[in-house]
Amino acid sequence: MTREFIVQLDGAWRTTSWIEIVAAALAVAYLLLAIRQHIGCWAAAFLSSCLYVWVMFGARLYMDSILNAFYAAMAVYGYRQWTSGRGGLPLEVSRWPLSRHCAGLLAVVGMSMVSSFFLGRFTHAAWPFADSMEAWGSVFATFLVARKVYENWHWWLVIDSLSMWLYYVRGLFVTMLLFGLYLVLIVVGMREWRRSMEPDRLLA
Repeated sequence: MTREFIVQLDGAWRTTSWIEIVAAALAVAYLLLAIRQHIGCWAAAFLSSCLYVWVMFGARLYMDSILNAFYAAMAVYGYRQWTSGRGGLPLEVSRWPLSRHCAGLLAVVGMSMVSSFFLGRFTHAAWPFADSMEAWGSVFATFLVARKVYENWHWWLVIDSLSMWLYYVRGLFVTMLLFGLYLVLIVVGMREWRRSMEPDRLLA
């Protein structure tokens, strides 16, 4: 099994387009900068997302393609949020109560059911419901990043695990490895953002 995977990975690397490679590199740059809460992360996110619109459409992951168009728009929103917090000060890391996250989860599941129905009926989407869950979950998690909500890392831990499986079955091995790296960096992000919170917000 391991040998077969290595052979598949080698073949995929040889046939991977330069667009996917550049998009993956920019995506890594985005996450590294986001961990440091560096405003430049949004420029990397914008460029990476624009490239991934093309890559995902070619893989027939249509919700992912639409999702990356959304990411590009959210990069602009995130930049504005991070540079103009309350009272004109830079936005600080905060936490949301469990009730808000539960409401977000219900919304994600509901929207996924609707979009997966239309994808299954009117397109050749590879995995309608899984693709939809990943997409709508990412929409919510990206909003949390833009608002500097600490729990965004927990959402991404689940979403990126699902993404790895989706990209594996669709043969996007370079992107699959990228999301494997994301899982490692998410743990780093949790630690760094937690350190940046004041004690009173840490216990909220």
